[in-house]
Amino acid sequence: MRIGLIGAGAVAKYHVEAALALPGARFTAICDLDESAAARAAKDVEGVQFFTDYRALVESDDVDAVIVNTPHALHLPMAIDAARAGKHVLVEKPMATSLADCDLMQEETAAAGVKLAVGHIQHFLPDKVAARALLEQGELGEVVMIRDQRSTDYRPGTRPEWFFSRPIAGGGALINIGGHCLDRALWFGGAPAVEVSASVAQRFGVPVETDGTIALRLANGVGVTIAVVSDPPARSDLLAIVCERGVIEADPRVGTLVRVDGHTRVVRDPDAGDIQQAFTAQLADFLGVIDGDAPAVPLEHARHVVELVLASYESAAAQRSLQIPLRAEVPA
Repeated sequence: MRIGLIGAGAVAKYHVEAALALPGARFTAICDLDESAAARAAKDVEGVQFFTDYRALVESDDVDAVIVNTPHALHLPMAIDAARAGKHVLVEKPMATSLADCDLMQEETAAAGVKLAVGHIQHFLPDKVAARALLEQGELGEVVMIRDQRSTDYRPGTRPEWFFSRPIAGGGALINIGGHCLDRALWFGGAPAVEVSASVAQRFGVPVETDGTIALRLANGVGVTIAVVSDPPARSDLLAIVCERGVIEADPRVGTLVRVDGHTRVVRDPDAGDIQQAFTAQLADFLGVIDGDAPAVPLEHARHVVELVLASYESAAAQRSLQIPLRAEVPA
């Protein structure tokens, strides 16, 4: 499978290395408006075509599938153009910036007869995979509560300017970092959300939210609390999964730990190659989807993450909790 990458941003190097590592894939093309960024991402890779117009990449005869790694509002048009050119599509999270766009993306790829997958990397990170395996063993019983704490940085100059544009990014810290939290909360919680309550803060003089909290009630009764905070004294990425007979903590920098009846044990230690391992596993999953396998991240799950981000924004603006589902036409 010949892979083309659209967008040479921060995680582009992981996508490139994943394609180089898998025997069923070959990295053949990369596109970015900044040719130097594309060159850096594909450094030392032989036979790669470079493009500054993504439409030329998707029309290339040397590309079978594309990875869309671009600002959020561009996911839909790029996915549609790729699908109409007969290319399979892996689109980075969030799937899109509105539910209508999520639905249209699915309709267009299905009509074109190509496969679509959404890159929610949390499902492939080794610390989360270890936590999932521990849950499935049954030792801890059912999940009863989830707490998720994430730090980020939305100060001016800390990230590309498009992140601060609501029309392009779809929002701020919640659609970006909060999307990861919602994804893994739903995955470990084991059910869709039926109620959401959120609040946001807008600091540093930027036009999008920099901080936020989200509380979810899942259909199975599991309660979820999520906090995303910009520029705190200490960085955090801690997912706590509270079960009937113990608590799991997963943190990519600390590893996966479990505490049962007053005793803590390490399930998995972190490794310097964990992020690359996750991206390689994600691409392997995409190749499986192209071959007809079920995806690790169902499209309805990816759509629901977008739905909950939009509901969080609406809840914060209205200062009240909202029932799910939202109307499909609600924009970001």
